[in-house]
Amino acid sequence: MAKTGVFDSDPTAMAKATELKKELEKLIRTIVDDDDYLIETIDQAKDTLCALKELKMNKRSLSLKLRQTLSCPDEFKCPLSKELMRDPVILATGQTYDRPFIQKWLKSGNRTCPLTQQVLSHTFLTPNHLVREMISQWCKSQGLELPDPVQYVNEEGITEADRDHFQSLLEKMSSALPEQKEAARELRLLTKRMPSFRVLFGESVGAIPQLLNPLSASKSGSDIHPDLQEDVITTLLNLSIHDNNKKLVAETPMVIPLLMEALRSGTIETRTNAAAALFTLAALDSNKALIGKSGALKPLIDLLEEGNPLTLKDVASAIFTLCFIHENKARAVRDGAVKVIVEKIMDGVLVDELLAILAILSGHQRAVEEMGELGAVPCLLRIIRESNCERNKENCIAILHTICTYDRTKWKAMREEENARGTISKLARDGTSRAKRKANGILERLNRAVNLTHTA
Repeated sequence: MAKTGVFDSDPTAMAKATELKKELEKLIRTIVDDDDYLIETIDQAKDTLCALKELKMNKRSLSLKLRQTLSCPDEFKCPLSKELMRDPVILATGQTYDRPFIQKWLKSGNRTCPLTQQVLSHTFLTPNHLVREMISQWCKSQGLELPDPVQYVNEEGITEADRDHFQSLLEKMSSALPEQKEAARELRLLTKRMPSFRVLFGESVGAIPQLLNPLSASKSGSDIHPDLQEDVITTLLNLSIHDNNKKLVAETPMVIPLLMEALRSGTIETRTNAAAALFTLAALDSNKALIGKSGALKPLIDLLEEGNPLTLKDVASAIFTLCFIHENKARAVRDGAVKVIVEKIMDGVLVDELLAILAILSGHQRAVEEMGELGAVPCLLRIIRESNCERNKENCIAILHTICTYDRTKWKAMREEENARGTISKLARDGTSRAKRKANGILERLNRAVNLTHTA
């Protein structure tokens, strides 16, 4: 009588196995009975046999896993997976978890212990050799084999030597200026070249304040050595690239104020990297709100107005991303963004990026009023006529549609443009689907206005 396995009652697995066996039997019969069989038939038989083997191994693995989980003592089960721990590690709170499951918890941005909800002072994981040995002995007594923990090595490739070197560099950030400069320079290079060092910053809640110590201890921006400021700010940019660091970096109290100070007083490279860091951090909506509330839009707009070619793209990207939330649109308008942007566009500076920002801000009524006062309508119509960029035309007509909705005094200029050049009608025929929709909306308003005038 055949042995009954744990998963023999699984109809899906049984059906798949039966199908594979029939296919294998058919292929083998062809090979044995037909002297003219194709080489491809052997390959098909090999593939079918491998698939059958994989199915069998998966069943065996699942069976073993089920036996282990059902019969093992509760203290050997991971609190997260509820399964037998293969590589038990100790968290900062003293709780033990299976490494891959607690790593997944931490990589999701959590900085608390799942069991106690305590905030973690660090996220280093220490192997629990005692529990590992106890689990190993239990498995032997049950006739089970515990997989080697080597399959759960740290995915980021962090070694103890890396940790030691990292800690020594952070300690130097509280030393004399020459040591601070040396350590800051090395941290900048390491976080640029090695993702593992970005991860190390995320594992310890105290690491970022230590990095910032030389800047936060200074009474004013003028007291900070420019090279030191540049290296620290660039390190913050490198850290913010790592997705799991974005929340931690932005929520560290001194980060945003120091980035704002760097926008105002740093070297050109420092200012550029500070703007890039704000752009990168703003990928999270919660960070957008935090950065906006901190007042960072004003120094970004001031830097945009200053117009240094090296900073413009990063500054524009930061403003664009921050204005995705309504509160920041209002802040940008209040801080003078519309005037600066319209004037830059009129000067032909960074037109693509700034039109995109203006399109976002056009949802704010005061922004629309300012555009009208600054003479934006003729400029936008000219771009539609002359530009070869469909996205720019689309943004221009979207802005004009909003202006047309809020400000009827601008209808005359649009009607004159339409009568003289047919600019809006042409876009309604040949533009993108969004551009066509907006252009047709404007034409309908203009036609209604004409009809009402004739009727009157």
